[in-house]
Amino acid sequence: MSKSFCSAAVLALAASAALLCSVSIPAAEAKPDKKLIKAHITFLADDLLEGRETGSRGYDIAARYVASQFAQYDVAPKGDNGGYYQSVPLRSTILAASDPPVFEIRSKSSTEALKYLDDFTINSSYAEDASEITAPLVYAGYGIVAPRFGVDDYAGLDVKGKIVVLLSGYPEGMPNDEGAHFAGGEVKRRAAAERGAVGVISMQTPKSEKVFAFALSRQYSTISSMTWLEADGSPARDTPKLKHRAGLSLTASQKLLAPTGAKLEDLITAANAKQKPARLEFGVDVHMSRRSQRAPLSSANVVGLVEGSDPVLKNEYVVFTAHLDHLGIAKGKTGDNIYNGAMDNASGVAILIESARLLAQQKQKPKRSVLFIALTGEEKGLLGADYFARNPTVPRGSMVANVNLDMPVLTYDFADIIAYGAEHSSMGKVVDRAVAKLGLTQTPDPTPEQLVFVRADHYMFVREGIPGVSLWPGIKSFNKNEDAKKLVDDFLLKHYHRVTDDLTLPYNYDAAARFTLVNFNVGIEIANATERPTWNKGNFFGETFSKTK
Repeated sequence: MSKSFCSAAVLALAASAALLCSVSIPAAEAKPDKKLIKAHITFLADDLLEGRETGSRGYDIAARYVASQFAQYDVAPKGDNGGYYQSVPLRSTILAASDPPVFEIRSKSSTEALKYLDDFTINSSYAEDASEITAPLVYAGYGIVAPRFGVDDYAGLDVKGKIVVLLSGYPEGMPNDEGAHFAGGEVKRRAAAERGAVGVISMQTPKSEKVFAFALSRQYSTISSMTWLEADGSPARDTPKLKHRAGLSLTASQKLLAPTGAKLEDLITAANAKQKPARLEFGVDVHMSRRSQRAPLSSANVVGLVEGSDPVLKNEYVVFTAHLDHLGIAKGKTGDNIYNGAMDNASGVAILIESARLLAQQKQKPKRSVLFIALTGEEKGLLGADYFARNPTVPRGSMVANVNLDMPVLTYDFADIIAYGAEHSSMGKVVDRAVAKLGLTQTPDPTPEQLVFVRADHYMFVREGIPGVSLWPGIKSFNKNEDAKKLVDDFLLKHYHRVTDDLTLPYNYDAAARFTLVNFNVGIEIANATERPTWNKGNFFGETFSKTK
């Protein structure tokens, strides 16, 4: 243990005591136990759980573990029917192994077939096992309709019965989080489907290639996709009239454009300048087909409650979340083939459990009630969070804020905190106050190009009008011999969504304990405040999603 850490730890504990005394909670009771945190991570990231894929036996074991911890610490059940579990009905789909998908560029004189995973990826609706289309193409820039930001790529375009060709991403100059929202596949698909398109082709750009290299698609090709089901059995967040959605590599994107004479870089420049999309003459149709294997299944969110002490405010809820699922087993891979998900997100769930223990054992409970939810289906598209936000086990409109934990990298002596989404609401000031009392600072999103704001579970609460943040250790260290940013970058490059995200990683459990205090303190600030968190004036997300329920 470094001298710099010891000094920081003393300051952190003293600051924590000051915070807890200010809300009449005995500081001595808010001492995270790093041995418990290590025990949780060790169990959840064990090979026995086989990567905790949504709907799997390994995930169910993990869910029962979390529920048993809640029960042990007197965190009350708040799931379905008086239990800890909220069942999420799901439908999975995976490519039929015996029938590879097809993407053909057809002209009057020739047909050129692209190669699956070398040139293209393809997904289809959850509503049918097999589908195919052949249709002409129409180019629609980024495929974004956002008048607030001066963008309407469909203005004057007739896309009915056609396949829309789009650039990945969003125009330069749009605010990052707002741009990330409009760049999301679901938002783009909905815009295309509402205008009558039957398919979408997304062209890779140099920028999107840096964010997510097309070659990584091969890594995920054997992992099933999922969506949750509405009460009538229909797939949620689906666009069944949009038969296919394909993604092209950079090379294939340029090949698709070749007959038009347009260059990809010129289209990107024009789209970034928010110019009206060029009317390209492709002179070809595209034929796409895919056969899938669909199956119904269910998985559960694990929901616990610490009831508030104020007779009125206890009917409002601060929601802590961390996703429990991961990627499962790498099919067809020899040797180590288990995605253990130690950092992603056994670490977050361990912090969630320890935060619940700390709060439940306080002699004086906070004014508002607090929910602790281990979520399913995050790796499948934030499904568990979306389902709970839309189908809460507490009254609609009673959730005041979401504090999310997703993949805290706990390998270094962090000295700052990143709170993704903090700039959109009063939650930013809440985090500032909470971490300052621990001798920490808050750092703005250092990698906005990674679109983290829309890739973590708090985004689904934001879409229901609930202010939310996702907490991460930052990019500074109390240890002068550590390059925190490099350590984070190394994890993302070498271990993120790889089988090496396991218990061999060099955990710093003192940092894990401090991160628990960060999470705990942020929650205490919200739970004891006179007013619930509010959206900043004029904020896009507040104005777009706030609703009376």
